[in-house]
Amino acid sequence: MGEAGLPYANPPWGRWEVLLEEPAYKVKRVIVVPGKRLSYQKHLKREEHWNIVEGKALVTLDGKDISLKAGESINIPKESLHRIANTGQTSLIFIEIQRGSYLGEDDIVRLDDDYGRS
Repeated sequence: MGEAGLPYANPPWGRWEVLLEEPAYKVKRVIVVPGKRLSYQKHLKREEHWNIVEGKALVTLDGKDISLKAGESINIPKESLHRIANTGQTSLIFIEIQRGSYLGEDDIVRLDDDYGRS
């Protein structure tokens, strides 16, 4: 648990921490180190909204690549395949807002992962 007693993790690509958790939504701060990326994945019970606050990102959404920078955002619909990569020289930081019927960390289907996770 983080300082406020909320969950956090340090996966191989960086760090995430929950800033706020309610029954129908969750807010996270996600940090991706330079040159790293998250799994190509989907969620069955939630949608996400990513707002880039620092750095440069390459988002893959259902096979389409989209470049984003600080101040830009993207919606990730439920069941859409998605991934984010840090394409800059400094940390990529984004705020993730999750909304859905279930917000557990186990609602994840990985199709590709650089770190051997399934």
